[in-house]
Amino acid sequence: MDITSVTSYRFARTRDDLALAPGERILAGGTWLMSEPQPDVTGFVDITRMDWPDLEVHPGGLRIAATCTIRRFVDFSRESLERRDPTWPALAAVTDAAHALLMSFKVWNTATVGGNVCQSFTAAAMVSLLTALDADAIIWTPDGGERRQPVADFVTGQMTNTLAPGEVLRAIDVPASALEATVSFHKMALAELGRSGIVVVGRRDTDGATTVAVTASTLTPHVFAYDTLPDPVLLATDVRSPADFFTDALGDADWRREITAVLAERVRRDLKERR
Repeated sequence: MDITSVTSYRFARTRDDLALAPGERILAGGTWLMSEPQPDVTGFVDITRMDWPDLEVHPGGLRIAATCTIRRFVDFSRESLERRDPTWPALAAVTDAAHALLMSFKVWNTATVGGNVCQSFTAAAMVSLLTALDADAIIWTPDGGERRQPVADFVTGQMTNTLAPGEVLRAIDVPASALEATVSFHKMALAELGRSGIVVVGRRDTDGATTVAVTASTLTPHVFAYDTLPDPVLLATDVRSPADFFTDALGDADWRREITAVLAERVRRDLKERR
């Protein structure tokens, strides 16, 4: 789509270039920004020339640049699983998350992990995955510093998050302990190719501790942590408990609540069988 309100476009190459003038907007992949009119936007600041490494493997885990494309993340996960170096079985869920996005696989070449997180849709598939993996958002602040925040807390509602004016998402850090876990990813939508109405992602760590993340059916991510695999009744009670199940054209709140419990049980069984 032509964004007719935009009169300037510049590339950011240094941190100083990230200071925005009135009406400017940060752009990485731009797949959502270019999908509909942006009447309040008069300029784009493209961060793809910041030369951030897409993916950095280190002893503590994996750092994903905000500018890393979905395609690069998927390819990395597949290559790592084939090589088994490092041995991070949780990467198997990356492709599942990418397929849960409401987009053609061709858009993976442009859409970014950071853009999906910052857009903060309730059904943002990267948010679903990264929430379940205990990932932290690394946020550059306008005073030259940075702050860390769990992705689960970063998203505050439908298309809202904690980014303050002048802040920029730099990267997402995923701990090695989560990547070494077994992961199960389940989603449901009313239409076969429709936006996810419910996403439940479960993770079982090497010590048996279990995490279940609920997204898409609620306005904010919800994470439930257990010392071991939870029993069915406890899990169903927990995942039905959030107060922000919502109704829209893609599903009623009651439907979302009950199907969340169904998917959570599928996740629990997966995690039990795969150990």
